[in-house]
Amino acid sequence: MTDAASPTAARARQRTAARVIAVTAAAALLATVAVWVPGSVGTAASVLLPWLGLVLASLVVVALVRARRTLLLLVVPVLVWLLALAPSAPGFAATVDGPTLSVVSQNVRAHSGGAASSAEQIAASSPDIVALTELDGDSLEAARSTLDQQYPHSYAVGTVGVWSRYPLTSADALTLGLDWKRALRVTVQTPDAEVAVYVLHADSVRPGQQEGRDTMLANLADAVAGDGARSVIAVGDFNAASADPALAALRGQLDWVRPTDGALGFTWPAALPLTRIDQVFARGLDVVSSSTMRAGESDHLATVTTFVL
Repeated sequence: MTDAASPTAARARQRTAARVIAVTAAAALLATVAVWVPGSVGTAASVLLPWLGLVLASLVVVALVRARRTLLLLVVPVLVWLLALAPSAPGFAATVDGPTLSVVSQNVRAHSGGAASSAEQIAASSPDIVALTELDGDSLEAARSTLDQQYPHSYAVGTVGVWSRYPLTSADALTLGLDWKRALRVTVQTPDAEVAVYVLHADSVRPGQQEGRDTMLANLADAVAGDGARSVIAVGDFNAASADPALAALRGQLDWVRPTDGALGFTWPAALPLTRIDQVFARGLDVVSSSTMRAGESDHLATVTTFVL
């Protein structure tokens, strides 16, 4: 009786595993496809997208061990996931051939009291440009007192600021469709090239409330589309994961800068980064390297990017 029941029990376990794999794979496929849906659905799916890879990898392992026939069910979900992740996948560094420009950007977390330590640690890495977002009055003064000597050229407005080794030949505050200023554009005159730099602190995203952020991202895309500068960089807290459909228009104008350290460049929350909402975009520049670093007490990691001019 035991011998007869054993194959039956094994087949039952296989059927159960197959059902679990099929249902989970279907759910993962739907969640992946949702990345292309504009609005809150796509925003939520873009945060989950990298982690769906772990789900699919686990399903492949379970299928190999428990129900190999179900591997065919995983082909479409895996291929669709790879297609969705491809625009946000890590990239490769360019060969350095000429002068470079390094940019560090961080959300310093207003009212945290950590702007000075963030600025100090960023300055210690000696970038050419420092861009800070979510500045309040106190944190702006703290950043200025730390950075002004090393970076004599600066401009700040609203919750954003930029400090540069090189002269700023123009500086403009941007509202990007909102009623207050959370972005700026400066022209950095390096010894080798003129570079337009945009710094953005996108409006916050909450369930059912992302119109402000979407408006800012759309208007930033329009701004860079009409920008005649040969070299353009856009950095800051975009409050949008790398695959968020709200970034589609901007991706059409600028290249999303891929992390070159083999990671996905997650920046938030700093204690255990789960997603990348601090972005770097560029046009007319090759990327030497792109990574992240911890600086100060912020809940965001800083993005660290070096370009060839």
